[in-house]
Amino acid sequence: MAFLPNIIFGLILVGGIGFFVRNINKLKRNIKLGQSVKIDGATGQRWSNMARIALGQSKMVTRPISGILHVIVYVGFIIINIEVLEIILDGLLGTHRIFSSIGPLYGVLIGTFEVLAVLVFLAVVVFWMRRNVVRLKRFLSPEMKGWPKQDGNLILYFEIVLMALFIIMNATDAPFQAMNSGNVVSQFVAPWFDGLPLAAIERTAWWLHIIGILFFLNYLYYSKHLHILLAFPNTFYGRLTPNGQLDNLESVTNEVKLMMDPDADPYAMPDGSTQDPEKFGASDVFDLNRIQLLNAYTCTECGRCTSECPANQTGKKLSPRKIMMDTRDRLQEVGQNIDANKGNYVPDGKQLLWDYISPEELWACTSCNACVEACPISINPLSIILEMRRFLVMEQSAAPTELNTMMTNIENNGAPWPYNQMDRLNWKND
Repeated sequence: MAFLPNIIFGLILVGGIGFFVRNINKLKRNIKLGQSVKIDGATGQRWSNMARIALGQSKMVTRPISGILHVIVYVGFIIINIEVLEIILDGLLGTHRIFSSIGPLYGVLIGTFEVLAVLVFLAVVVFWMRRNVVRLKRFLSPEMKGWPKQDGNLILYFEIVLMALFIIMNATDAPFQAMNSGNVVSQFVAPWFDGLPLAAIERTAWWLHIIGILFFLNYLYYSKHLHILLAFPNTFYGRLTPNGQLDNLESVTNEVKLMMDPDADPYAMPDGSTQDPEKFGASDVFDLNRIQLLNAYTCTECGRCTSECPANQTGKKLSPRKIMMDTRDRLQEVGQNIDANKGNYVPDGKQLLWDYISPEELWACTSCNACVEACPISINPLSIILEMRRFLVMEQSAAPTELNTMMTNIENNGAPWPYNQMDRLNWKND
């Protein structure tokens, strides 16, 4: 019976990690539903971007208040959870604060963790007030109602509870308090529990803390906070070419080059050409590439992209954040379809385009790349918008009237305006 708590702890640990691995496998499967994409070299630049943007949070601090608070939560939460390793070893081996054997350094570490816990607690309270009291405009968009709003608050409550449990665990640990080292915060909380069964409270906080960590780990898959894990690969695979450089279809590029070559045989295929793709552009998640699907799962729903979008600022329906959220929601729906049908996708009559994203949203985009510049973790909503517009134009011939008129003028007159080709250079006479 003496080993029963260790056995129970081991089962909980295995179960929590097992569910996490299952969710990660689902995530990888869903991303692989997209089209494969060639990644150029530049490995050094990619590692540098990941270190600077994901680890260093360099783009977060462009908005100082939220950026600095986010850095506090990110750094504090990650560093504090180093103690999870000690909890795991104690739980499996039946020891108590196994790392305390390292001497004075242990007190320094725990003291640092306690200070960070308080900072995280305060930062999370500020975040909650920004969402629910100040009610910042970017958190009030239509796409932020329902589950997205609940999710944003739930994760804040999680962090508050976990930080509180950490301090309570230390404050009620009599042997730790007797060390008089590392209890820089918990020593002020300890008197709150005078006269109470300290050992029982400490054990309860200890168990709830580790169970809460495991629950949080598995909750990530269903939350926008999946970016805690995915920000690293997302920034690694982020775009390296200039934002204004559009990606053209190779088959279309080769056809245009053929048309512009006066010596070319119009019926010959150009050297090195590839066959036309089965489908131009994208109407569903299967047509997007894997990096775009990774982008969707990585979205933090922070709304920086939408708040910078000139179309959204002028009242248009477009919200780059909604584009990413809709893509992720559709991908999740497809994944659930596969789960329900024993690993096979059964067509459900839905598509990302029309059922989730309307053409009105797509054509409101000015292709200015403001959303791409604003994203703190290298997400590219514009690439998805352009692929769906490509589908509308090349597969459906469903461009807006103004665009069709412009393209007709270019075809007939060599210019976007309805001038006769002989009059194209009249402007130079003035």
